[in-house]
Amino acid sequence: MKERFANLFSRKKVQGPTDFWALKDISLSIGHGERVGIVGHNGAGKSTLLKTICRIYEPTHGGVDVKGRIAPLLEIGAGFQPEISGRQNIYLNGAILGYPTATLKEIEKEVIEFTQLGDFIDMPVKYYSTGMYMKLAFAIATAVHPDILILDELFAGGDAEFIERAQARMREFVDQSSIMVFVSHQASLIQQLCNRVIWIDHGKVVMDGATEDVLPKYLNGSRG
Repeated sequence: MKERFANLFSRKKVQGPTDFWALKDISLSIGHGERVGIVGHNGAGKSTLLKTICRIYEPTHGGVDVKGRIAPLLEIGAGFQPEISGRQNIYLNGAILGYPTATLKEIEKEVIEFTQLGDFIDMPVKYYSTGMYMKLAFAIATAVHPDILILDELFAGGDAEFIERAQARMREFVDQSSIMVFVSHQASLIQQLCNRVIWIDHGKVVMDGATEDVLPKYLNGSRG
C-alpha cells in the first residue's frame, strides 16, 4: 500500500509485483544413511530448500513428507536468549528442539564437555563469539541423536579441532542409519562429509548424484 501511494505522485511508470519462484519443480527422495550436500551459488535456493524440509516454509505447490525427528541447525544461535547463560540456553534451546527436561539434565554434562566451553558456560551468550555459538548449538542439537540432521553453513566459524570432532559425530549418526543434509560453500567439507551432492541453480536441480560425479562439475561450472 505504501508503494502504491508513493507511485501516485511519480511520473515514472512502475511495474507491479511479480512472482518469484525460489524453488520450482524440485522432486527429491533422501533415504536413511545418506549424507547429502547441497551446492549452488548465492540465491540459488539452497537455504529455502532446507527451510522447506524443516517445515519453516510451506511449499506453494506440492508437499514434503518427512519421517523422523529433525534437528535443524540453520542459523547460528537461533533460539538462544542472549541475556542468559550458555547452561540456561541448553535447557531453553533443547526445549525448542523438543527434548524433555529429564533428557536435558542427562545430556547437560556431555554438551558442556563436547563444546569445551566449561569456563564460559555460565556467562551470558551475548558475549560468545560466532564459533562458541556454533559449538553450543551443534552440541545441543546432536546430544540426542536426531533421525535427520540439517546443517546450513554451520562450520563457517569453527576451529579445525572442533570441526574434526563434529565430523566424527555426524559419521556416527550416519552409521546409525540417520540422514544428514548439509549446505556449504566449502567444497572440501562437502567432499569429506557427503556421499551425495545435489546441485541447485535458480531454484532448479541441475544435477543429483554421487559426490565424486557432481562436485567437480559444479566447481568447474561455477568457475566458468
